[in-house]
Amino acid sequence: MEEIDDTILRLLSAEGRISFTDLGKATGLSTSAVHQRVKRLEQRGVITGYRATINPEHVGLSLTAFISVRPIDPAEPDDYPERLSGIAEIESCYSVAGDESYILKVRVESPAALEKLLARIRSEANVSTRTTIVLSIPYEGRPLGATWPAAE
Repeated sequence: MEEIDDTILRLLSAEGRISFTDLGKATGLSTSAVHQRVKRLEQRGVITGYRATINPEHVGLSLTAFISVRPIDPAEPDDYPERLSGIAEIESCYSVAGDESYILKVRVESPAALEKLLARIRSEANVSTRTTIVLSIPYEGRPLGATWPAAE
């Protein structure tokens, strides 16, 4: 990938609403040249979408947890992501190497809601779980190439 494309990707990942004009200023390209490059990156599947980042606490989801999932019966088909795809509280599902098969990132309102969610996950997927509750989030969803603390 070209250096200019890398710069465009870093800028877009930091601010998805940045204008083509501002991207052009930052990269030294014309607005139309930047627009063409972004469209190419979208067509190649490098850029897969744009979305708003929502503060979960402002919408009542103050508890974040990671739930490690392990099959009770290893002979069952490995279709846990499909079995769990209808559960809205699951934000992310990662296939992992190690003792567990998947790690789920979930957001819920309260410990009681987490307890209900765990029962639902165990029941729908026939799995055992191990849960880690997040105490604080120093940073999350950092843009490409970001460092901590975030560069200004």
